[in-house]
Amino acid sequence: MSGIIAQNSGRHTGLVKASSVTSSDAVWNLIKTYTASSDSDLSFVEGTDDIDFTAYDEFVFKFINIHPSEESSFTVNFRDGGSAYDATKTTSFFHPYHDEGDLEAYLEYATSSDLAQGTGTQRLFQGPMDHDNDSCVSGELHLFNPSSTTFVKHFIATTQGVLDATVDNPYSRCGFMAGYCNVTAAIDGVQFAMESGNIDAGTISLYGIS
Repeated sequence: MSGIIAQNSGRHTGLVKASSVTSSDAVWNLIKTYTASSDSDLSFVEGTDDIDFTAYDEFVFKFINIHPSEESSFTVNFRDGGSAYDATKTTSFFHPYHDEGDLEAYLEYATSSDLAQGTGTQRLFQGPMDHDNDSCVSGELHLFNPSSTTFVKHFIATTQGVLDATVDNPYSRCGFMAGYCNVTAAIDGVQFAMESGNIDAGTISLYGIS
């Protein structure tokens, strides 16, 4: 990798004018970074802070050290032209996990975290997330060609976080989710939130890939 990315630590404080980072043939263009401070959601909206979902064919959201206010699951939803984040989605979800005491390790499909033509939020990390001061979730979500009015909108996400399975024996859990918004309308907003409670801390950065 080469290049330097300018960072924006403030929430909703304007567009980050950034240099590009080149990796292989792809250039990652930093568009916006939001920082949570006990927020109910972090939303990336077309036309706000110069966010333009027509500018690239692929967008990547990087979420770093997402810390919940309470035990919960980390979610995403999409807006398809209206005012609500309720785009119809079909998804799949699986996760491996392993506890600190080396007592249990599993790989399983999570039927409780997939959707079949659902309009509700999609889990990125299936909780209960540990909300100790040193615990968090990080990962990324790729959204492909959101401005298309011909095709459905595919997305892929990977997360890693701390699962609060027991008080004395937390788990490392990875989440692998993929699916599509089954709409031909353009996606013009992406919203990240906890299933319950607030995003206590953490940053989410939006990149356009060229």
